[in-house]
Amino acid sequence: MKKSLLILIFPILLLANSSVLIINSYHKGYEFSDSIVNGIEKVLYPNSEIDVNILYMDSKRVTSKEYYESLEKLYMVQLKNRKYDLIITVDRFAYDFVLETYNEFFTDEPILTVGIENFSKIKAKRSGVENKVSALLEKRDLKGNLKAIRKLLPSIKKLYIINDKSLNALHTEPLIKELLKDFKEDYELIYLKEDSLDDLKTKFSKKEEDVAALFIRFYKNKDGKLNKNTEIAKFIKESKVPIFITDSIFIKKGAVGGRIVDLDRFGKTSGEMALDILNNKPHKIEVSKDLYYIFDSKKLEEFTLPVDVLKKDYEIVNKRTTFYDENRGFIDFIFTISPFLFILILGLVHNIYMRKKVEKDLRQRIDFDEVLLNAIDSPIFWQDEKGIIIDSNNIFCKLIDLNCSEIYGKRLEDFTENRNARKVVKVLEKFNEDKDENNQFKYFDENFKKKVYLVKQEKFRDEKLKSEGLVTIFTDITKEQEIAKEKQKNKQFIIQQSKLAEIGEVFSSIAHQWKSPLVEITAIAQEIFYTKKCENVKEDDSFVSDIMRQVDYMTNTINDFQKFIMPSNKKIEFDIQEAINSMLEIVNHNLKYNSIKINLNVQDGTNTMVLGYKNEFMQSFLNIINNAKDALLNNDYKNRRIEIRIFNIDRNLIITIEDNAGGIDSQNIHKIFRPYYSTK
Repeated sequence: MKKSLLILIFPILLLANSSVLIINSYHKGYEFSDSIVNGIEKVLYPNSEIDVNILYMDSKRVTSKEYYESLEKLYMVQLKNRKYDLIITVDRFAYDFVLETYNEFFTDEPILTVGIENFSKIKAKRSGVENKVSALLEKRDLKGNLKAIRKLLPSIKKLYIINDKSLNALHTEPLIKELLKDFKEDYELIYLKEDSLDDLKTKFSKKEEDVAALFIRFYKNKDGKLNKNTEIAKFIKESKVPIFITDSIFIKKGAVGGRIVDLDRFGKTSGEMALDILNNKPHKIEVSKDLYYIFDSKKLEEFTLPVDVLKKDYEIVNKRTTFYDENRGFIDFIFTISPFLFILILGLVHNIYMRKKVEKDLRQRIDFDEVLLNAIDSPIFWQDEKGIIIDSNNIFCKLIDLNCSEIYGKRLEDFTENRNARKVVKVLEKFNEDKDENNQFKYFDENFKKKVYLVKQEKFRDEKLKSEGLVTIFTDITKEQEIAKEKQKNKQFIIQQSKLAEIGEVFSSIAHQWKSPLVEITAIAQEIFYTKKCENVKEDDSFVSDIMRQVDYMTNTINDFQKFIMPSNKKIEFDIQEAINSMLEIVNHNLKYNSIKINLNVQDGTNTMVLGYKNEFMQSFLNIINNAKDALLNNDYKNRRIEIRIFNIDRNLIITIEDNAGGIDSQNIHKIFRPYYSTK
């Protein structure tokens, strides 16, 4: 019993952690080799213990010696320090490459070559791998196809054999020559290999009776240009004569069919041979038996070919299906469940009852939504993508002074005689021109009471009906605007109140600035009085001039103060530096009195002209300076400093104000812009 158990698990142990390298002669996307590789993968991939690696040589598109030398260097890097349990080569180019480089890349790995048409033991021996090579040869059955064509077209008079001049075609050519040599039928056999695909399209573009073609391959024109599979398939499909094939690439793509190599099954057979080799079974050279009669039902019907005369097993693709074929599973299912149909009918009756109940609940929900919608004070209406009104609430109908039943199914533009409807149309037109500027409009109701509405539109999409439209909402913001105006008045009041709070500071500055000129005027007056006896006119003029100069200074001071306390009515262009200097002149004595040094630094080349409210700017700036002054009073009088810097960044004017009083507490920094907030 133990011995038989070991025999059963031995193949599994051999496959554990096996590594397989597949070298594909062509590029990924080349259907011939891809079909074979897919078949191999279907066999190998279910075995999770097998690791598969694929390399593509691209030999169909590049065949130069330099390319193969570069490829050899690339593989030298890729395969360095890699050990494989099996090397699979797909078609001739990969096999020849492995034979030439075996001693450089590999040691004793077995080789399985698939897809080649001929195997040379001498070549394998020359490379020293005659005991390591297994092969699955792909032999196209040309004679079998000729016999099948003869039976399907008993009156045939001409048969074309289509092949190209590629290296693979050279391996098939001996079979074609042998066929031509042994051919003794009573119809003409013509071998085409020097044409281009365009020539073939022209040749077979006209319908000919008793003519057919056997397509082997035509991937290269006589000038060496590669033909894509899609181009070849199009040629075969549009051909006016029946075209038979030798492999499965173009089955279901316009070819009639034939005795063909099924590449997918060929790939699966290759995969099974690979498993045998991994399980240490002896190497062998086999000719593929994956040949099948496969025909396209539509092409058989198009050319009226009686496939039953073959007297062989065959497969039909693209078969026209009957109603029974299309619904066979369903019909069988119906017969199977027929005892339960009565129960099903009862279930359907119950389902109908439940649907009616759901419809009733849905209707109640719709009625509730309608009541809820009409309870909203804002006018609302829906339009489809064509602008047709599909629903609205009563408030909107009242707004445009129309019945709701009148507007459904129509556009607002249809009510040109209705003044309110025309107004809504104009409002929406302006709104669509500029949604930021024209999003409000005024309206007077029947009592001539002014209302202000905010316009808002949103797109909606009904996924079930696959329709789109717009929902328009007019929100009454009359109260909000009144509140906003009141807030604006309060804001202006706060600003003026703030100015008044600083008037004491300004009066102090004015008093200080007026003291000196008043003393000067007093001294001059006394001097005039005591020197009155002097009748020197020039001296009198000098006294008067001094007095007027002091009076002008006082007048300018009071004028500056008057301008400062007046609110700005509109934006003006002014010089920031000049405004700051004017403000600093007002409070300069106070700063000096408190031993505060203030430095104004304007970066060279700075554009100091701005558009704004000059007095409000000076007021704000004065508040900041006074706050800095109050904070600096806690410092030693020798260490009180305010730094003001003005400079440009891009097109912006930047003003920084910095003092050395210690900064604003982090707990209060986010509160400083609140109205009335203060830590004093």
